[in-house]
Amino acid sequence: MNMPAEIARSAMRSGIAKARLAPGRLLPLAVLAGLYIGLAGIGASAAAAGLANAGAGKLAGACIFPAGLTMVLLAGSELFTGNCLIFIPVLKGEVSPAAFGKNLLLVYLGNLAGGLLAAAGAVYSHTLSLFGDGFAAGAIAAAAAKCSLSFGDAFLRGVLCNLLVCLAVWMAMAADDAAGKVAALFFPIFLFVLCGFEHCVANMYYIPAGIMALQVPAYAAAAGEAAACLTWGNFLFKNLLPVTLGNLAGGMGLAWIYEIIYLKDADAGHPAK
Repeated sequence: MNMPAEIARSAMRSGIAKARLAPGRLLPLAVLAGLYIGLAGIGASAAAAGLANAGAGKLAGACIFPAGLTMVLLAGSELFTGNCLIFIPVLKGEVSPAAFGKNLLLVYLGNLAGGLLAAAGAVYSHTLSLFGDGFAAGAIAAAAAKCSLSFGDAFLRGVLCNLLVCLAVWMAMAADDAAGKVAALFFPIFLFVLCGFEHCVANMYYIPAGIMALQVPAYAAAAGEAAACLTWGNFLFKNLLPVTLGNLAGGMGLAWIYEIIYLKDADAGHPAK
């Protein structure tokens, strides 16, 4: 197992490599990551919809959603939230702020495309018709709840979410084999889903899926008045904007803390233990 100081050095090397990826490679990898997270969201929602007890459904969904980050890390793709750790080599002067910003922007757009693809696939393949349209009703209700959050709540839930997501990526670097990486990332992702924290890339699937579902008459009939808040404008400005800012704060904050703890001593000629 790699110790935290070695993880910090690995994170710096990984961040440098990610920042150097050409857009022609970066964008397709980002689309794949958005799609993988969306597929995990479909699976988690399907599990929850199949259970009558809301608490049991939440627990089942939290157990399944870590499949998304598993696919991202093991299959190889680029996820906006995890790439906030590129801030480590930025702090060390190995990656310029401009290169960091360019990476995050391109990955964000690619993740959005992948999330929309997953949402369209779930809705227009009529996967949401499972459980007598109960899956669709749940998807619409979940999206409406996300669009009803206050700016402050969405931001803070975004901070806590990406603290856990980046911690999951960090912990996965402790393992040298696939099984160890999956075991390490599972619990931080499980926690963020169970607690209802907000992940901008996951929401690129969840909210568009709810909006698209309203265009299917059979699904819209079960939506209720709460779905009135489900608009593209509310998706972008009431949820995605504050959640993205919170995710940035949480991920970059964790990167800054670990850079101070594990890499500052190396600058002074005292390698971190």
